[in-house]
Amino acid sequence: MSGYAVKETYYTLQGEGAQTGRAAVFCRFTGCNLWSGREADRATAACSFCDTDFVGTDGPGGGRFADADALADHIAAQWPGGGRPYVVFTGGEPTLQLDAALVAACHTRGFEVAIETNGTRAVPAGVDWICVSPKPGPALVQRTGQELKLVYPQGAFPDPAVFTHLAFDHFCLQPLDDAQQAEHVAAAVAYCQAHPTWRLSVQTHKVLGLP
Repeated sequence: MSGYAVKETYYTLQGEGAQTGRAAVFCRFTGCNLWSGREADRATAACSFCDTDFVGTDGPGGGRFADADALADHIAAQWPGGGRPYVVFTGGEPTLQLDAALVAACHTRGFEVAIETNGTRAVPAGVDWICVSPKPGPALVQRTGQELKLVYPQGAFPDPAVFTHLAFDHFCLQPLDDAQQAEHVAAAVAYCQAHPTWRLSVQTHKVLGLP
């Protein structure tokens, strides 16, 4: 890896999934393999409901970093001290850039390393917490991890049960955030109550106004 292109990095609380409420530094890489990030391409993208800006390097804490140590130092500078440092690599699609060298550099600085990925590419060795959020399109390659978080409903996956045979510790159902969100929340609640393997994931950072 000759360098890393980062849209933004910021310190906040994890807002969704099984680690909700945990303090974390988020590092959002630029780029995705399921959508260009351009609105003109959204309708034909494999993932058309993304609500994240992952284009360019102009976000808060964004930029280009020459090597793993430079980016790991940048991440470490945002941790306030105390506790167990935790970094979440996200995107876009972080597996396009995250590699073993960056994972190791973050471990050297005391961080537990997490990734939020669409699962269409293998996660590099050494990542401590793998969260896979399946999307329509390419086949699911990363089929093991700590957490599978499914945005619901998705036409490509009408029944979340198709994922429960996979080797994940937690299965989270997250209501799709669109104009019918209230209906999606009700449907996700009903599904989790009827299928207790699943737990409801709510985007608490949006409720709280966190980044």
